[in-house]
Amino acid sequence: MWMALKRGIVVAIGLILQILFSVSVFMFFREQAAWIETVCRIVGVLIVLGILKGSKRLSADVPWIILILAVPVFGALLYLFLGRSYRNSDTLKRIHATTEASSKYFKQDEALLAPLDANRRGQVKYITSKGGFPATTGNDVKYYPLGDDVYPVMLEELEKAESFIFMEYFIIQPGTMWQGILDILERKANAGLDVRVIYDDLGCLSLLPPDYPAQLEAKGIKCYAFNKLLPVRGVIMNNRDHRKMTIIDGKTVFSGGINLADEYINVNSPYGHWKDNGIMIKGPAVWNYTVMFLTMWNAERPQDPDYTVYRHDFPECPAANGLVSAYGDSPLDDEIVGENVYINILNQARDYVWIYTPYLIIDSEMINASILAASRGVDVRIVVPGVPDKKLVYGVTKSYFESLIRGGVSIYTYTPGFIHSKVFVCDDEIATVGTINMDYRSLYLHFECGNYLYKVDAIADVKSDLDAAIALSHRVTLEEATPRPLQGIWQSLLRLFAPLM
Repeated sequence: MWMALKRGIVVAIGLILQILFSVSVFMFFREQAAWIETVCRIVGVLIVLGILKGSKRLSADVPWIILILAVPVFGALLYLFLGRSYRNSDTLKRIHATTEASSKYFKQDEALLAPLDANRRGQVKYITSKGGFPATTGNDVKYYPLGDDVYPVMLEELEKAESFIFMEYFIIQPGTMWQGILDILERKANAGLDVRVIYDDLGCLSLLPPDYPAQLEAKGIKCYAFNKLLPVRGVIMNNRDHRKMTIIDGKTVFSGGINLADEYINVNSPYGHWKDNGIMIKGPAVWNYTVMFLTMWNAERPQDPDYTVYRHDFPECPAANGLVSAYGDSPLDDEIVGENVYINILNQARDYVWIYTPYLIIDSEMINASILAASRGVDVRIVVPGVPDKKLVYGVTKSYFESLIRGGVSIYTYTPGFIHSKVFVCDDEIATVGTINMDYRSLYLHFECGNYLYKVDAIADVKSDLDAAIALSHRVTLEEATPRPLQGIWQSLLRLFAPLM
């Protein structure tokens, strides 16, 4: 723990030194401060013009614009360090290249889309064409309302592994949950299986020592930490690997909200009852996840010239069991897949849309889509934590309550504790279950994954889960949501820094 903390301090010091160096240069030439300030303001305006030109969601970029124009030196430096594109990072450039190369492994069977009505077909076509991930049928989908429920099933399935196990998670923390999995991984690796693990370096900064990949390699488990933090070079901290997936033999995948730490199975939860979810899929949709994992793996450790050796061929099944579009989202392209899937669900809803999200930090497009759906008579409900894990971020979440409630959206806080699920369910025939929070980081900055489900039996279980959680939750009133004057000013200031939270 201390080693990880010390590394975090070193990284933070490196960042501070970079900023201080830039400021010290400015101070050194303070006799020429007037013209330097003018140059900085011109540069700031040019950066703002660049942001405006390339912006896909202007309301998400407005905080950057205000910051750069208000304090040009600090704002521009911060943007260059935290808001710069993948072209400045060797890690992200490699991922971009492997993502482009992996597109050859995907092909949509157009016959599967023919029976869909125009709206549903359009949504699936969007995921296929813009996200690059085909929809499939013949999948066995099971939804688990809690990490407590899915964990023993994960252990059972891992024990059945015969060829390979691929795991990719934002957080891994030593404890009951991870130890149970690690014991199986070590045995399987010693038995000759191909076992690989990716975890996010920032997500595990205070949880794992910096040599943890070497520790796993000593056990026969291949491992690397994604986008490793360095004090000066390669600090692209805003683009993290937030995906959660366990792939077994190309036949089975686990995903959903859960990371590999004890609070996710309520062994040790500091924020009351930890409400999360898991999803298990057996069928052709697993291939989408396999390619996602191998794309990320080969960007760092190129060793797989042909991904198809990890593909399992399933027997053909009738289309009657619905469609699964397992998709990924990346900050390295111009497409905001995760948010657009959510907005499309809201725009097409006829009866209801119920939502789980741990964080509610959204742009005007998402706000307007939610309110417009409610204005059409759609029952829009959003369930957020009753016990926050990050009080500052929760302050931003609460800042959206008033406008949404005035627009007809119902907001619920989960009284027993913390909601970590990222789930939409709509009209008894659509759901999406994955890793994508309704916040700037998930929607714009992180690598994410999700599952768009259409007329799959498990959708009934998703709805039942939300129904039960809403029954335990508090519906926020307009009076409770309306901030006092000073509180409103504070919330506005928090929103200024929302893209960094």
